[in-house]
Amino acid sequence: MKKILWSALVALVSLSGCSDCNTQDVKSAPSFDEVLTSRRSIRNYDATKTISEAEVRDLMLATQDAPSWANQQPTRYYVAISPEKVAAVQDMVGGNKDRIKNAPVLIVSTFERGKSGFFQGNQTNEVGDGWGAYDNGLSNCYLILKARAMGFDTLIMGIRDADQLRELFAIPDNETIMAVIALGYRAEEPTRPGRKVLDEIVKFF
Repeated sequence: MKKILWSALVALVSLSGCSDCNTQDVKSAPSFDEVLTSRRSIRNYDATKTISEAEVRDLMLATQDAPSWANQQPTRYYVAISPEKVAAVQDMVGGNKDRIKNAPVLIVSTFERGKSGFFQGNQTNEVGDGWGAYDNGLSNCYLILKARAMGFDTLIMGIRDADQLRELFAIPDNETIMAVIALGYRAEEPTRPGRKVLDEIVKFF
């Protein structure tokens, strides 16, 4: 009887220990505030870390939840993930080339003109295709925040050779090329730039 009780006690302790180990091994997801405050524009990436296509697909799914004018969803993405395509895009981002040399993924962001801001082919207000750029920015915002939640880092680059990118990815003429977004892991912790006082940017009436 004592042997049976002792065996049961050992088994119980073992199970309890394994449960604790599993709990410790599971990395808790960051809160939304932690995602916001830890996201930075990263200009130095860890060359030892890679990102899989499956991970990028998971990331891109988040962009489909971004709002857009009348749910037009005008944003399109072209993902350079093979070493050859990544190297080619690196040569098309001007002075940012050295800053993103170790980023394993580069994403070209575009939007289809004539969708957001239009109704039955007619421009709805004076902003016109500016609404397409607006929706593209919302989609990109979802992308970089989801990336941070997944442990990745990003850099949005407006300096890029649109003509070369269009040729490389066969991007249709009716799409405006907005930015190239680097995706990878930070190689060092960045500093947090100062922010304006809230009352400089917000007016209450």
